[in-house]
Amino acid sequence: MSRSDKRHAGAAAACGAASSGTTDAHTTRKGLTRRETLLSGAAIAVAAAVPASLASLSGPGQAFANGVTPPNIVYVIADDLGWADVGFHGSDIKTPNLDKLAETGARFEEFYTQPMCTPTRAAFLTGRYPLRYGLQTGVIPSPGSYGLPLDEYLLPQVMKDAGYKTALVGKWHLGHAKVEYWPKQRGFDTFYGALVGEIDHFKHSSHGVKDWYRDNAPLEETGFDNSLIGEEAVRVVERHDPAAPLFLYLAFTAPHTPFQAPEEYLDRYKHIADENRRAYAAMISVLDDGIGKVVAALEKRGMRDNTLIVFHSDNGGVRSSLFAGDSKISGGLPANNGPYRDGKGTLYEGGTRVVALANWPERIKPGTVNGMVHVIDMYPTLAAIAGAALGKNKPLDGMNLWPALSEGQPSPRKELVYNVDPLAGAVRRDNWKLVWKASLPSRLELFDLAADPSETNNLAAANGDKVRDLQDWITRLAEEMTPPLLLMEAVRLTFFAPPMVADPSTLFNLGD
Repeated sequence: MSRSDKRHAGAAAACGAASSGTTDAHTTRKGLTRRETLLSGAAIAVAAAVPASLASLSGPGQAFANGVTPPNIVYVIADDLGWADVGFHGSDIKTPNLDKLAETGARFEEFYTQPMCTPTRAAFLTGRYPLRYGLQTGVIPSPGSYGLPLDEYLLPQVMKDAGYKTALVGKWHLGHAKVEYWPKQRGFDTFYGALVGEIDHFKHSSHGVKDWYRDNAPLEETGFDNSLIGEEAVRVVERHDPAAPLFLYLAFTAPHTPFQAPEEYLDRYKHIADENRRAYAAMISVLDDGIGKVVAALEKRGMRDNTLIVFHSDNGGVRSSLFAGDSKISGGLPANNGPYRDGKGTLYEGGTRVVALANWPERIKPGTVNGMVHVIDMYPTLAAIAGAALGKNKPLDGMNLWPALSEGQPSPRKELVYNVDPLAGAVRRDNWKLVWKASLPSRLELFDLAADPSETNNLAAANGDKVRDLQDWITRLAEEMTPPLLLMEAVRLTFFAPPMVADPSTLFNLGD
């Protein structure tokens, strides 16, 4: 158990529900943090926000006993999608299916994720900041031996407890070295897709090693991975028994590198001269078409009206080759994060503020959700909507946002943690954001996001008290965080791995 978990274990045992705040280091009285205080009332808050038709569902099996079926949930994550690379944000890339969902649903204009893939997916499935369990730094690399810690109780497990059928279609990237880390062992009834972070989209391999699975078995299959992912998601819907609700986690690998797409999709963008951007746009169209086919399948089965669809990217679009992945990229990086600074892998808005929407006919009012939302909020929000009991999970950092979604209210979130690791940290309280690069040469940047969402004007020098307050918050989080597993892996490989020894027989092939 991490230092953070030990600190909050008592509160978790007392209520086992969602946190209503993120300032867990702010003490309200001796021996009890503000986060623990808020936790004590969280169960009431979650219960109060459950849709009326689900209010009587107090536990697993109650949905069926009372003749009420909780909603189906289709949760869609894109991979490295730029904020501005959808039609409803003004892009020339065609996304008619996403545009329709945005027009008839709720658009999040301040939806935040972690700066990179693995941490975001972990945050979604745990409802907790990755600094709590060591996944705050980088991503799990192909040779990585670690994964999302097995003592975390994941969202699909909560959903299964509530009577849901659970399926993951697409990308996992939360541990592949041990089968215990794989999706089937973490709460998903079925799994189809890739375990690691980046694969060749046609060969389905990483560094020459096949990475394509159905459940726990390797799968030999031809085709473009994102087309296959969309087709499999349709099959999940078509084969689903509507007597039980469905939780479908649909995780496309588009538009992550390598920039590849089927020829018929590339032909849609012949007018784009840049090869990378043409392929990038084509990949987004494959994703959009896949989502459209899933919506059509839901409608055909008569499931659409009782299905919540959530969509967002796992982080901002890539603007630096340092974060482009394993593939060798020549030419420019095509992602567009609109007015937001930088991109994937950074703590700036371009790396963490992502395109996002939610759509549920007649239950979510069309429009814009005002205020901050973080991906960690999805765990308690979906649990509340599903009528799922919380208690087996560790203390959550997320908040239940159902009132904001269903009634058009502003988000109750007033602060969030972008990330904290040994090298840097960033937090936001109200409109004030501090980015602290702690590694040498160190740098402090303070921004007023209400006046300067593009983070062009550093106000740190003129606001010393504000800087110190936010630095103290970051420091407290750093003191209680779990050491990054990626850094521990690097130590293992540096000091404890056996030597890599060349084969002497190769000398005979080298000549004089």
